[in-house]
Amino acid sequence: LSTGISIYAPSLILSSLLGWDIYLTNIVMGGLLIIYTVSGGSKAVSYTQTQQLLIIFIAMFLSGYLLVHLLPENMHFGDALQIAGKSGKLNVITSGFENGNFNWKDKYNIWSGLIGGFFLALSYFGTDQSQVGRYITAINVSESRKGLLMNGFVKVPMQFLILLVGVLVFSFYSTYRGPVYYNSKLVAKTYESSFGMDLKKAETHYDELQDLKISVGQKFINANKNENFNESKMLGDSLKQLEQSSIIVRKQAAGIIQKANPSADTNDTNYIFLYFVINNLPKGIVGLLIAIIFLAAWGSIAAALNSLASSSINDWHVFSNDAKSSDKRKLRLSRFYTLAWGVFSIFIAQIAGKLGSLIEAVNIIGSLFYGTILGIFIVAFYLKKIKGNSVFYSAIISEIVVIAIYKSDIVSFLWLNAIGCLLVIILALISHQFSEPKKLQST
Repeated sequence: LSTGISIYAPSLILSSLLGWDIYLTNIVMGGLLIIYTVSGGSKAVSYTQTQQLLIIFIAMFLSGYLLVHLLPENMHFGDALQIAGKSGKLNVITSGFENGNFNWKDKYNIWSGLIGGFFLALSYFGTDQSQVGRYITAINVSESRKGLLMNGFVKVPMQFLILLVGVLVFSFYSTYRGPVYYNSKLVAKTYESSFGMDLKKAETHYDELQDLKISVGQKFINANKNENFNESKMLGDSLKQLEQSSIIVRKQAAGIIQKANPSADTNDTNYIFLYFVINNLPKGIVGLLIAIIFLAAWGSIAAALNSLASSSINDWHVFSNDAKSSDKRKLRLSRFYTLAWGVFSIFIAQIAGKLGSLIEAVNIIGSLFYGTILGIFIVAFYLKKIKGNSVFYSAIISEIVVIAIYKSDIVSFLWLNAIGCLLVIILALISHQFSEPKKLQST
């Protein structure tokens, strides 16, 4: 499922650049990925990723530098962060408590991050075949451990850089006018419809708010530089109010676009950075950044397709049907499974546009399943007396409960990782107690 979402991401870029229909670009991008993965295999994918990583970091640093460089002359990096902070975009650590009570529905707070995120990371890096497959291709155990350790050293700062670039894009559009809606293709279609005038009114209102926000932002920067803290606080509050008003107008514009295009996805979150890149950066840099996004997507997708094929061969096909298959037959079968999973992922990509922010969508899907998977592994490693049937039925029940909790919106999605894992362990222990045959007492 998450691989399908990963295919949708580069397809979105191709669709925006060439003006192609997103369904067509999903097929084109997915087809190229299948060819790349089937012909290359896991070794080729791993080798190319080592080169891609360096280029990805360079591109992110370059994006951040150009964003700061494009800000007004009197506005520096620190000023950009202050404007973002006053607009409510830098709430890095929150407690999750509201009016003295803990809000379990709050998606991102210190507790859901540390606890739910811990279970998510433990399952992803410890049980997911797309990650484990990389460890077992290392030369020896020592190299595998180094690779796992480097995930922490590299992934955390990389995620931080990605989010920081997002904050800088927000600050950029706080100093220059941005569109009321970032999917230019849908905006053009709406202007051609009977709802064009309604969208124009919303756009005019949004532009007025943007101009106000830019003016207040400049005054806020000057007040900070002059150490006028009372005025700075007042202007900071005004920035936050203007941002809230801007969000309301953007929602109204999305509603108008939805009326004009009933079948279209009106969430434009995934288009914001792409809009900035295409409309503000030098053409050569645009090409580099888009190539980087393709590289990042292709690396993760190819690894996922390889792992799906590997799991299908080793955990299902060979185990169930043909335990004595030759290596050549296994290779042919693995290519067939790679193709089959690739086609399935393209199908998922066709509906991925309705899932909102792609980064969040991937984590939500992961949270629905990773907890249960981790629970199975923990029982297998540390509670070896419990039999397979007990664990299997416990996992099925736990997964049903996790999905029901998510559908009921009882807690935020990160908590599902901890809930799923603990449920499997508890239910497996209970099931084991009732299913274990009692020994007859000798008389």
